Amino acid sequence: MRTPSPHTERTILNVVIVLTISALCGAPAFAERLQTAASDEAPFLAENNTAMTRMMDGMSVKPTGDVDRDFVAMMVPHHQGAIDMAQAELRYGHNEQLRRIAQEIVVEQQQEIVAMRVALGLPLPPPTPAPDQQKPASVPAAPAHPTSDHGMQMNVPNPIRAEQ
Repeated sequence: MRTPSPHTERTILNVVIVLTISALCGAPAFAERLQTAASDEAPFLAENNTAMTRMMDGMSVKPTGDVDRDFVAMMVPHHQGAIDMAQAELRYGHNEQLRRIAQEIVVEQQQEIVAMRVALGLPLPPPTPAPDQQKPASVPAAPAHPTSDHGMQMNVPNPIRAEQ
């Protein structure tokens, strides 16, 4: 059985302390609002805790003797952790400024992961859907005669047909 992280224990302890104090102060309405707020935040906290744990575990790499590979091996989980935490903010956060920052974090961290993998000649990670998408968007089929809306002939290879 996995022991709770110190962060999770602190969060639970803080909620218990505040609920206890409010109950002792005879403020049942306040305690009820606090319990609702804590339960509303629970999915965010759970996702954030999972992201942090996955990130910290992923960053614990055994040195290979290649500084560049070790750097990327540690930084990719670090960046993915930032992506996961930003996606939790996008799912549960309400502050529009923070949501925009979270969107920027997702894009920038994904770009940096790709750049690091390219620098080492590693394969790129598979594409993933945006946090608000249920499944990846399908690639539309190319027309029989590749032309633009203005009738200009386009000599662009069709990657879908090349695979068939």
